[in-house]
Amino acid sequence: MAFPVANAVSSLVLLAETPPVASFDLVSMWHSMGSFARFIAGVLALMSIYSLGVMAERLFTYARASAASRRYAEELRRLLPARQYRAAVDLARQLKQGHLARVLGLAIEEYERGMSARRREGSELQGLDVFAAMNRAVDRSSLRAVADLRRGLGGLATVGSTAPFVGLLGTVAGIITAFEAMAATGSGGLGSVSAGIAEALITTAFGLLVAIPAVMMFNYLTNRVEDMAVDISDSANELVDYFMKEAPGELSPDT
Repeated sequence: MAFPVANAVSSLVLLAETPPVASFDLVSMWHSMGSFARFIAGVLALMSIYSLGVMAERLFTYARASAASRRYAEELRRLLPARQYRAAVDLARQLKQGHLARVLGLAIEEYERGMSARRREGSELQGLDVFAAMNRAVDRSSLRAVADLRRGLGGLATVGSTAPFVGLLGTVAGIITAFEAMAATGSGGLGSVSAGIAEALITTAFGLLVAIPAVMMFNYLTNRVEDMAVDISDSANELVDYFMKEAPGELSPDT
């Protein structure tokens, strides 16, 4: 009979000596965080919102640019053989959100103005190199189009590269706070600081959650921009080659 009583007393003593189990859910950790850790979490939240906004805006912009460029390329197959250059320029202005429309439309407009100047009798521009002017127009518009396509990617790269370090800053500050609390209370061991360390590591985990999608989307969007830049270069070269073959016929007296 004495042994059950002794075991019960021992169990009560152990329960009394066992410290309460810390709660590791996010809400409890947020309430137990210090002001600096909350500030770091708020900064990471803003970085996450910014990166998600850039991702959504760029994906929508690229989808719209691809659709407009595809439509413009299809229309050029009909307009160029019919020598409807003014219609091609007007259509490019309507589809200005497309990267091909912006570049090719300006090149066609430059060609049309150059050929008109060369046809005028007595004009000092009869020796104008139309194709050199077209290439300069393509270079200018290509640089501007690619720069517009890259808009926002620099910020996305900044978020992807700095978010882990921002989270690590919060972790270091939290660990310092946990060890200061351990020194102040005089208690030792991992159990006394485990809750504080867990709370501190939350900011590092949050920083990684912000950075990983940002880096992945930055690489994907950069590849999309490079593909569109290649499309611009190929299409512009094909357009210049086409006009070089058509120019002699357009400069003849019968045209």
